[in-house]
Amino acid sequence: MYAGIVVEVSREEFETLVSEALDDLPAELARLMDNVAIFVEDSSPAGRRLLGLYEGVPLTERNSAYLMTLPDRITIYRLPILAFCTDRDEVRRQVQVTVVHEIAHHFGIGDTRLHDLGYG
Repeated sequence: MYAGIVVEVSREEFETLVSEALDDLPAELARLMDNVAIFVEDSSPAGRRLLGLYEGVPLTERNSAYLMTLPDRITIYRLPILAFCTDRDEVRRQVQVTVVHEIAHHFGIGDTRLHDLGYG
């Protein structure tokens, strides 16, 4: 387990928080998402302290060569988020921020702009 985890949230409850964050997206934004799958994993890749990760080709970079491609992947990491937060309300807020942050990458928005917008 990650050192420093103060609040316990089960995998099932955490997945519900991710689903709720997705449900809270504006409908017009959610409709624009294309060929992307969202996953929850307990731990980020070895040696990396990530709360979430987007892997794929952003919508802004897709062209006619983007055919028959596996879905982009957004992964939200449960244990790093729990280690980052001090209570359940903070976990809920951090999940929402992380989901929006990774979806923004799907739309081609970079980290610098996301930090400027408060989603860093």
